[in-house]
Amino acid sequence: MNKDKNIEKSARLSVAPMMDWTDRHCRYLHRLLSKEVLLYTEMVTSPALVRGGAMHLLDFNDEEHPVALQLGGSDPAELAAAAKLCEERGYDEVNLNCGCPSDRVQSGTFGAVLMRSPGVVADCVKAMQDAVSVEVTVKCRIGVDDQDPEVVLPDFIEKVAATGCKRITIHARKAWLQGLSPKENRDIPPLDYDLVHRMKAQFPDLHISINGGITTLAEAQDHLARGLDGVMIGRAAYHQPADVLCQADPLIYGTGQATDPVDVVRQMLPYIELHVSGGGKLGQVTRHMLGLFAGNPGARQWRRILSENAHKPGMGPELVEEALAALPVAA
Repeated sequence: MNKDKNIEKSARLSVAPMMDWTDRHCRYLHRLLSKEVLLYTEMVTSPALVRGGAMHLLDFNDEEHPVALQLGGSDPAELAAAAKLCEERGYDEVNLNCGCPSDRVQSGTFGAVLMRSPGVVADCVKAMQDAVSVEVTVKCRIGVDDQDPEVVLPDFIEKVAATGCKRITIHARKAWLQGLSPKENRDIPPLDYDLVHRMKAQFPDLHISINGGITTLAEAQDHLARGLDGVMIGRAAYHQPADVLCQADPLIYGTGQATDPVDVVRQMLPYIELHVSGGGKLGQVTRHMLGLFAGNPGARQWRRILSENAHKPGMGPELVEEALAALPVAA
């Protein structure tokens, strides 16, 4: 277990919280690819935990550390209670979502709509900090709708930082709450990386990470070299996990060695066996592994064997071994 690790060091590179993607099976895979990178859960809403009692949403493996749980909500008392549950379950950090643009999130008055209410965010962060000893962090956008990011972002950061919050991750795009779908909100609003760098210059004591459109370790290294404290990568880390994570430890943290995705697949086999023998479905794990060999010879065969067969009854690790045998790199 890596629980004693300095989480600020881990946050030099993180895998973004992504709904329906960064579940515990995905995170277990990512941890095998990198020992150092900070992993985030999918967003969990505070009402689901506090009012709904959905404690299964907090399940994770000890091997995942350092791992952070992202909460969605806007009620300080409820978020504090949810944060306490997260700490008791053993998470290393609790993160407040102020960036998700989905309609479902807006109707619950949390996510990106909170960019309009920095005072509410500050109250929430303070209540969470008072309830737990683990670090409370915030992930936000540069603004929403017709807001001027040059005005609203520094004000937002100032109010959040006044609570004692030390780490903020900024998705370098606006969110358009009307007129764009959540998917479009990840691509259409223009990126403004320079604004995020200016925020680091304006708030030098804060640990500021950048998120949005970053797809390679080379880009991450560039942002770090320019003075940012951390880089968060989302879709690229999911769809091409080996490209982003296999060399992260030596290149970003200066420690360890690059990992081999073939070795990682073999390390996944006991985990898969345990999951399937406990009543789980093979596809619940292998769906996160489809992009492991993206761009390599045999990658299409690997994907095809797993995607066409993993859902069938009785499938287990032997199907993964069959898919691996189709790869020239595994010969």
